[in-house]
Amino acid sequence: MNIKKKKELLEIYKNRHPEMGVISYCCKETGEVFLGISKDTKADFNSTNVKLRANWHPNKQLQALWNKYGSESFELSVIKVLKYDDPKKDHTAKLESLREQCLAADPNARRIWR
Repeated sequence: MNIKKKKELLEIYKNRHPEMGVISYCCKETGEVFLGISKDTKADFNSTNVKLRANWHPNKQLQALWNKYGSESFELSVIKVLKYDDPKKDHTAKLESLREQCLAADPNARRIWR
């Protein structure tokens, strides 16, 4: 691949608009819900699933439920999507605010990551 094509692909990647929002792991067996903020929902679901399958997730409660009930007992979803224009801007504060709204609305919910 030539340098011009690499630069073009890199620019496309930098300007993409990944889905951002609040992701949810809901254990269907217990009703426990784990919420996280995500700047790229597809990538974060993939990353979290890899950690859970490897028994290496930092959230010990989520990991214990995953180990006990298996992946089929979890419902994964994006419960709030952040609308944004500039992919280069930091949207962390807005995402945290969305997650706090979701936590307040569901008494069974807790954060995936601290």
